Amino acid sequence: MIELRHLKTLAALRGSGSLVDAAERLHLTQSALSHQLKSLEHLLDAELFIRKSKPLQFTPAGQRLLRLADDLLPRVEAAQRDLQRLVKGQAGRLHLAIECHSCYQWLMPTLDAFRLKWPEVEVDIPGGHHFAPLPALKRQELDLVITADPRPIEGVSYSPLFRYESLLAIPKDHAFAAKEFVEPGDLANETLITYPVERNLLDIFSHFLDPAGVEPAGIRTAELTILMMQLVASHRGVCALPSWAMTEYLERNYVTARRMGAEGTWGTLYAAYRSNQQELAFIQEFIQLAQQTSEQVLADIKPAVE
Repeated sequence: MIELRHLKTLAALRGSGSLVDAAERLHLTQSALSHQLKSLEHLLDAELFIRKSKPLQFTPAGQRLLRLADDLLPRVEAAQRDLQRLVKGQAGRLHLAIECHSCYQWLMPTLDAFRLKWPEVEVDIPGGHHFAPLPALKRQELDLVITADPRPIEGVSYSPLFRYESLLAIPKDHAFAAKEFVEPGDLANETLITYPVERNLLDIFSHFLDPAGVEPAGIRTAELTILMMQLVASHRGVCALPSWAMTEYLERNYVTARRMGAEGTWGTLYAAYRSNQQELAFIQEFIQLAQQTSEQVLADIKPAVE
């Protein structure tokens, strides 16, 4: 059977032009090199080069093996380099999903900074996982999930990124505008506008309404934040969003906002990843960059406490 060492030997012989120099390049004795070449010729039942030719000449059989060496050896060496980088955490794949429709304000600059530092890591946000990203993470279809709903799943770990406050967006002339903050019971007669996601992923339910046993009068969904703001401004309902997602609309006086509860309604955003990847350098780097970038670009967030 032809082995990689045979191809390396022939390539070294071509590059050096003599058995003596090839043996030195391969850190073999000349006797060991000659024995290896004779064994290969015996295996193939063909001579590979013409002895005592100057310059060294290869037979058609030798030339065919050299073409194989030229094709295969660079690919093997490249694979070895990739494997070394993978083992050291210098390369790999980072496919991520976001359980947060309004995260792109801080996520995109985080990804830009990450790509500059880790150009050999394949970064992608694949589609089709929005329905159940955490199980997809466990199945290795994803490598990282941004979530505010850290569910206990075997083999999945969570690192907190930051804490944020959700505010209730209301029309500028809404009765709630006269209040310092709203209480859960205030929403019993309101239409609540939300993203089309599972109820447990919405802070207004998990942290505000459900603990008080309150249901809004109705629920309406919208895919985009700007559509939600338009609906609020036109008195079609109210909606709760992270404070940073409302900044632009509040500054332009499209809507107004009130805190939910006297102390506000706070949630924590997490990075979820497989526990066996916890020590990968680029996973930890992404988390650190996300924490640093969000602190720089988002107002009114707080550091997360593990």
